[in-house]
Amino acid sequence: MANGHGESDLKRSFKLGLHGLLTTCSKEEFCKAFPGFTIAEKERLHHLYIQVIVSLHKNIEDEFEALCEETKVDDILGSVEELVEEQTLDPLYLDKTNLNTVAQALSTLKKNEIRNLTTMLEKSEAHNNLLRSRVELLQKEIHNSSDASNAVDKSKTGRNVE
Repeated sequence: MANGHGESDLKRSFKLGLHGLLTTCSKEEFCKAFPGFTIAEKERLHHLYIQVIVSLHKNIEDEFEALCEETKVDDILGSVEELVEEQTLDPLYLDKTNLNTVAQALSTLKKNEIRNLTTMLEKSEAHNNLLRSRVELLQKEIHNSSDASNAVDKSKTGRNVE
């Protein structure tokens, strides 16, 4: 199951990022921002400012913790860590990229083969259409020749009869 390293790393990174965003400025810099105030007023404002920053840090961290618990970040990160570990230990995992390359190459070869077969089929269909046309033409010629022969025969018989 999850060992918690991922969640603790995430929380540590979040706190470091938050710290960078909500870092207090020096007392001198703060006092320069309020030149019209007395020293006592500046002291109270700076003290209030520090309290606000500390409270913001605490509230944001608490919200982040609650969100992590609500979304079960620990379980999710644990699952991710397990998957990464399994993939690291799986000797075939590294070959999966090669398998994808081989699959793509085979797919390309099959597509090319289909294109070639389609081209051959189209050529065969065109040749068959040409042969059909020739056969039809020969049949018409035979039919016309037969009609002419019959006409000649009729005309010969018709002349003999008259």
